[in-house]
Amino acid sequence: MKKIKSFTVDHDLIGKGIFLSRTDRNTYTLDIRLAVPNRESVKPEALHTLEHLGATYLRNSAFSDSVVYFGPMGCLTGCYAVFFDDISYADAIKLIRDAFEFASDFEGKIPGSERRECGNYLFHDLDEAKKTARAFLEATNGWDEKRLAYPSK
Repeated sequence: MKKIKSFTVDHDLIGKGIFLSRTDRNTYTLDIRLAVPNRESVKPEALHTLEHLGATYLRNSAFSDSVVYFGPMGCLTGCYAVFFDDISYADAIKLIRDAFEFASDFEGKIPGSERRECGNYLFHDLDEAKKTARAFLEATNGWDEKRLAYPSK
């Protein structure tokens, strides 16, 4: 069986950042790494909250028609964002950082956190989500498309 590309990346070399995970016919996937793999992880409740905040922001942005998906990684170290290729990498990086800026400053009711809106509506942690978003923003300050490649030895 063919190995998934993300399983071929040396996760011991990855830090916090934004990486180009894959490109497909008319989409690409960004690996939004919020924690250092194999050393730390994001609290699951905070990652769930970031999913709600991030998806809400992206789907309400000027690039909403370019957003295919935004959601958490199973390993709890980050998120994936899938975009149609009509948005540049530079614009996508800015959009991701803007979404995390939105999350870092968010006050009020978490979007989609009512019982009828979410399958695990009590599983949120806004304070930890904001802390995680701030740390990610600090780590990705000045990030650009030249830094999208995964690190290698």
